[in-house]
Amino acid sequence: MEKKSISTRTLTGMALLTAVVVILQFLGAFVRFGPFSISLVLIPIVVGAAMYGPLAGAWFGFVFGMVVLLSGDAAAFLVVSPLGTILTVLLKGSLAGLCAGLVYKALSRSETKVHGVDLAVVAAAVVCPVVNTGVFLLGCLAFFMPTISEWAAGMGFESVGKYMIFGLVGGNFLFELLFNIILSPIIVRLIHIGRNRERV
Repeated sequence: MEKKSISTRTLTGMALLTAVVVILQFLGAFVRFGPFSISLVLIPIVVGAAMYGPLAGAWFGFVFGMVVLLSGDAAAFLVVSPLGTILTVLLKGSLAGLCAGLVYKALSRSETKVHGVDLAVVAAAVVCPVVNTGVFLLGCLAFFMPTISEWAAGMGFESVGKYMIFGLVGGNFLFELLFNIILSPIIVRLIHIGRNRERV
């Protein structure tokens, strides 16, 4: 009976976080920092990866990618290379969630709390946007370089590299990283507190 209860709780938690991912990504499409939207959705991906494991993190990241494709947020890239866009968007989200979960799982085996802050969650919160942005940049290199070169020239950047770092990802990445590091450990801690009170 206990196994069924845990399984139901896990499915319910994953369903709720999946809904949060969808809602935050659709809302995030309207919040822009520069030419691209900000991914607040990485926070529930980190939380889900920490609570339910690496495969759950990959699932939440995949859902994030699907919503990016369906919301039109990747439209500028879809017209250049549909296959490249689909691969890049789905891989960046899925790998970000998977890697966040793997890092959390590896570090949570030892005592990683400092002044009440779970360093395993902090590490996962760092890894998630790093992988998300890294895979995005690799996808740009693999599929979109001629177009990105035109965008860079049109924006007055001396080099494509500077445009990719400062024009495409710079501010967004820093915003996502900062909010992940601040909010993910707080949310995971609150969930753990709630679970511990249920058991009492």
